[in-house]
Amino acid sequence: MSLSSFLRCIAATALLLAGSAFAQTAQCVDATEASHQTLLGRWNAEFTPAADTPPAQATTARLELTPHPELAASVRGRLQRAGGEALLAGDVDQGDFTLEESINGTNISATWIGQVVADSCGKEIRGTWTQENPPLALSFVLRKQPGE
Repeated sequence: MSLSSFLRCIAATALLLAGSAFAQTAQCVDATEASHQTLLGRWNAEFTPAADTPPAQATTARLELTPHPELAASVRGRLQRAGGEALLAGDVDQGDFTLEESINGTNISATWIGQVVADSCGKEIRGTWTQENPPLALSFVLRKQPGE
């Protein structure tokens, strides 16, 4: 390989790397600009007792959110945790996150109210998960799985 070919190869590689870095930066969404599309994908949830509730064991769950077929700016999906599965539907508006959970597919069994975390590029949401029966409130952290 000649020196000029080698230099062109290095220049092309540098341009590719710069383009890749730009693409990653461009995908970072400000918390207030997060939309239903920001929510699409797989998420891990961690629950801990809220400050004003009796102690409970911290738990985890996995969520998968897809576009809602009937509500254009919303998502729906499934939650899997030890002991069961639930259906989900919700949205995000200016960083405010709302998700409804239903164990039977008809009635709301729990709600998720939270905020997209600033500087998380839309990949972390924190808030409170509240169950109606029996009454229970847990703090949650949602983190988007890598590659989503």
